Amino acid sequence: MTSSDTRLTMSDSTGPTHVGFLLIPDFALLAYASAIEPLRAANRLSGRDLYRWSHVSIDGQAAPASNGVCIQADCSVADGGPFDYVVVCAGGNPAAFQHGPTFAWLRQLARRGVRLGGVSGGPYVLARANVLAGYRFTIHWEHAPAFLEDYPDSDLRRSLYEIDRDRLTCSGGTAPLDMMHAVIARDHGSELALAVSEWFLQTHVREGAGPQRMPLRERLGISHAPLLRVVGRMEQSLENPVGRDELARTAGVSLRQLERLFRLHLGRSLGEHYLGLRLDRARHLLRQTTLSVLEIALACGFASASHFSRAYRIRFGHAPRAERTPSADPVWR
Repeated sequence: MTSSDTRLTMSDSTGPTHVGFLLIPDFALLAYASAIEPLRAANRLSGRDLYRWSHVSIDGQAAPASNGVCIQADCSVADGGPFDYVVVCAGGNPAAFQHGPTFAWLRQLARRGVRLGGVSGGPYVLARANVLAGYRFTIHWEHAPAFLEDYPDSDLRRSLYEIDRDRLTCSGGTAPLDMMHAVIARDHGSELALAVSEWFLQTHVREGAGPQRMPLRERLGISHAPLLRVVGRMEQSLENPVGRDELARTAGVSLRQLERLFRLHLGRSLGEHYLGLRLDRARHLLRQTTLSVLEIALACGFASASHFSRAYRIRFGHAPRAERTPSADPVWR
């Protein structure tokens, strides 16, 4: 990351930097709190009003988080501003969010040179508004498969956060603490940024390029290196599954020995584990995209929709289409 990529300048005004938090219904509360709290801490620890913030919702009403907590909005997208930054907070299923006035407002902000950010599912909303083209960015790993189906040519990174000129995107969870450390450091110096991080008991501030997910060793609770290599290759090859013999060569053992390793360390066969990974990916795509069942089947390495549907029913107890049972229309539609 070069200095030209990450330079964040202060507002031309002498007042505090004004940050707008656009709260999309079902936004992720933890990611939102991790983005706004460092600003409060910066004010408190510096003894000055370096930042102020406002909450924006699509209609000016209170915005519900995914856990049911509501945040009262100060304004709507129709009357919000002026801002130095606008950070879009989203969660749940951001691929389903469709609200023309919100997208138009974000495009208007981009034309004015307002710095735009997104946390957790927020980058999906920025992409829908067509304000991420030509920028590198990141998004929460859960939304990445659906996002890439919608935007296959985008410069999506699997990092904790990305700061590219006037776009700031973050994967969510507690990662906004790390991103805001970088923002505060650029705005007001590393000494204040470190003080903010220490205030939140951050014993280690992570770099933006760091991974979003735990290493396989920790996620699976195993330390067998050849087996970890095989599982890693499986996770990277869901659309075009790797053959069993090739996986055995990856591990450097016989196929029979590899099967024993899966049974011993993971409690299931090689085929069962691989199938589970592909079906889990399919479930994400069913819930977060409008792709057909056949398209999802092919994207997850199944030769036909019928084969996919049978495997899906065995794994989850219902047909793939049941994941798309109509519910009450969201307020933004």
